[in-house]
Amino acid sequence: MTADRDHWRPAYIGIGSNLDHPELQVRSAFAALQKLPESGFAQCSFLYRSAPMGPADQPDFVNAAAVILTKLGPDELLRSLKAFEDAQGKRRDTPRWGPRVIDLDLLVMGSLVVDEPHLHIPHPGIAARNFVLLPLADIAPHMQVPGCGSVQKLLIELGDRNPRIERVD
Repeated sequence: MTADRDHWRPAYIGIGSNLDHPELQVRSAFAALQKLPESGFAQCSFLYRSAPMGPADQPDFVNAAAVILTKLGPDELLRSLKAFEDAQGKRRDTPRWGPRVIDLDLLVMGSLVVDEPHLHIPHPGIAARNFVLLPLADIAPHMQVPGCGSVQKLLIELGDRNPRIERVD
């Protein structure tokens, strides 16, 4: 998908870490998002500590969300996010939902719907994960997730069916 360089689009990014000082890793991701080309950092959520979704024998995660305004297309933005993950030491050979230094997920990008082998927008797990929805609710509770409804509605529907989560002070 090509970028429309004359069009600014909001992009919501989920951030998570449970290795190598997770709070610092998440804050480093906020700083990296502020340096993206053809983009402007708009807002970030509070940080949340949550039980791991995958194997239980790993440390708790620290999760957050951020919104940027960008002229980058989804593929370009995804490449930039993956480059930051690589620079922070993310290993790509770990088990699914296993421990990680940093994870950046492109959650929503304006009203775009993308269904490609390497990229799905909105992120497929968004409606079922409190560690995604709670941070999103901090910055965009009324945002409409294409095909799903508002963040606030999704959070209410999810209820307390997810693992333990608490805001980090």
